[in-house]
Amino acid sequence: MKAWRWIASVLLTITIGFFITAAFIYSPDDTTQPSSENQEEPEPLFPAEESEETREPSEDETVIDGPPEEGEPSIGDGIRDVFTSVIESAKDLFIREDLQITALGDSLTEGIGDGTGQGGYLGILQQTFESNPNSGDVEIDNFGKNGHRSDQLLRRLKNEEEMTESIKQADLVLITIGANDVMEVVENNITDLNYQAFVNAQQGYEERLREILQIVNETNPDASIYLIGLYNPFEDYFQNIPELGRITSDWNQISRRVVDDFNRTSFIPIRDVFSNNAEDLLWQQDRFHPNERGYKRIAERVLQYIKEEIER
Repeated sequence: MKAWRWIASVLLTITIGFFITAAFIYSPDDTTQPSSENQEEPEPLFPAEESEETREPSEDETVIDGPPEEGEPSIGDGIRDVFTSVIESAKDLFIREDLQITALGDSLTEGIGDGTGQGGYLGILQQTFESNPNSGDVEIDNFGKNGHRSDQLLRRLKNEEEMTESIKQADLVLITIGANDVMEVVENNITDLNYQAFVNAQQGYEERLREILQIVNETNPDASIYLIGLYNPFEDYFQNIPELGRITSDWNQISRRVVDDFNRTSFIPIRDVFSNNAEDLLWQQDRFHPNERGYKRIAERVLQYIKEEIER
């Protein structure tokens, strides 16, 4: 390997490790180290010959146009900017009565990074519904927890009665999960990060995701389930390293494949929402979680997918 590629690999590993530590996006409990038995020599994260950038299919993606406002808004301006835009796009919706939404997952569900303190994309949806004169009563139960991986969400589904009862009453179930599974691979391989390490973790993630959707489906067969995909927060920083985009694409494809095996279950892509916009849509404090503008874009995308479901 040429010296410059070795240096780039070391620098990227250190940088990603810094982001993880600063963002607290990974919970240390119940961590298991991947087995090293019978594993082939891992493929370097930066192979010498590979240069073709890969991207997940986008035939069902609708890119939301429009640049963010200039200047850094105050908290008050941020609330006005976020909510006004979403309300305008939904002002003609007639939201059905007694709509119940249950949200499960990680920090994106919890709303980490939202400088307005309104609860991220779910808070934006709630404000949109409440501000719509044509909206019935809407209740959103938020079970998001910062740093949660698929194994932790699965355990909560099996043990938290409050979560189970909420799913039983839900018309829609929204899920964000998977980003911390990817970051766990980085944490466990911080000194020798390679693409094969991510491949080795994919089967476990797929099995856990399948069990999560099965439990939700069996708990409430009438509820519609929406799994929100992953985005690549490092895209603007390492545009010359296509392997990072390849990892995001791989895990989104797994999610799509699992979702396709379940009735009343849909995948909502958001990777394109952040593509080439990370500088404006990520939280300044960690450059990983969305800021209020980023959550606004997620809320708009989610609203596009659930629109027919929530109308009278």
